[in-house]
Amino acid sequence: MLKCRFAVSGRAHHGGMIFKSKPPRELGVVVVRDVDRIAEAVDAALARATDAERPGLERAAALIAETPRPSEAELRVRWVRERFAAAGYEGPAESARAVKVLRDAEPSLSLVAAVRLVKEAAAAPEA
Repeated sequence: MLKCRFAVSGRAHHGGMIFKSKPPRELGVVVVRDVDRIAEAVDAALARATDAERPGLERAAALIAETPRPSEAELRVRWVRERFAAAGYEGPAESARAVKVLRDAEPSLSLVAAVRLVKEAAAAPEA
């Protein structure tokens, strides 16, 4: 007997039975970049700063401007490595165990997302 599967309106049909299918999971990691907002806030504070506050705010503005801004990939790699460190995992980055550790640390990650993140971390140079 031939069985077919197709999706219609978010439902999967299997041989006459209807099962609700899960939507595909995305990567699961959102990179948040607040540095521009922080820089704007420091600049606004500097514009209304007293003479006593000005040196500290000027130094903060300089530090923000001097700090390199990592790419989204670099931030994801850092995030994965932080999850490994928090779990006490020191094994190979590209392994089934690494994927398990990452998914245990972040249960909302799909298997596909965890594999991609682990591969990305394994390929990145050590910081």
